[in-house]
Amino acid sequence: MAGRRGPTLRTQWLGKQLRELREAAKLTLRDAGEYIQRDPATISRIEGGLVPARTPDVIALLNLYGINDETKREGMERLSREVWQTGWWDGYTPEALGGMLDRAWLESRAERIRIYEPMVIPGLFQTREYASAVITASDAGAHPERIQQWLEFRMDRQKMLEFEPHPRIEMILDEALMHRIIGGPKVMSAQLRHLAAATERPDVAVRIVPFNAGAHASPEGGFLIFDMPDPYPDVAYAETRGGAVYAEADNADNFMRAYDSIQTKTLVPAESAKLIRNAARRFG
Repeated sequence: MAGRRGPTLRTQWLGKQLRELREAAKLTLRDAGEYIQRDPATISRIEGGLVPARTPDVIALLNLYGINDETKREGMERLSREVWQTGWWDGYTPEALGGMLDRAWLESRAERIRIYEPMVIPGLFQTREYASAVITASDAGAHPERIQQWLEFRMDRQKMLEFEPHPRIEMILDEALMHRIIGGPKVMSAQLRHLAAATERPDVAVRIVPFNAGAHASPEGGFLIFDMPDPYPDVAYAETRGGAVYAEADNADNFMRAYDSIQTKTLVPAESAKLIRNAARRFG
């Protein structure tokens, strides 16, 4: 059963834009509430991203705020519908997956995903056996049922690559992850062959940072950048022990600059694919 609907990136984006429009129109929370027959506290919760606004209310508020630009109106209405739209991830509980539900939504809507990963093969391209070893090691104290739920969620995320439209994937991977034995030699061999096959896809680009590249722009670890269509801002994402971190719009620029800088130290895709195939052969 899906968990209770709570704050998401979508509700936060919609609320932020509604607040900015209200303030630009020099109207109060009470003014907005009276217009759509809601109390000021409800408008405040909507603008804070705590509760989603319904599409008819968004349309009414756009009228109140004097928004006549059709592109702006269409974008806001689309976002208000997205807030309520369900997806395959709604079968998973927020309590178990937290910020990963937002990540699944971003993956389903992005036009392009850029990934820098120095430690493990990215989840969208992990084999089941490799993913199981990674997930188990990342939280050794977790209950087996919870680990299985995380594993199934990761496998389900990969299915988006089987349907159109889906985002273009560009990955920068550290050479070290091809030598880190996860799950044993047999699992590593299958995983690297799976990654090598991905390099042959026209919608996937893989670049390797070789050992001799030296220092680079992200010693802190890996991250992702989601290039989003209008009306959504581009988003950068990083996992930490304290939870998922999302950076939007201008705050995502630092991640973009780091990605571009790291890319200057990579092998070209053809050389990277050859390195991956050679690593797979070493494991048998």
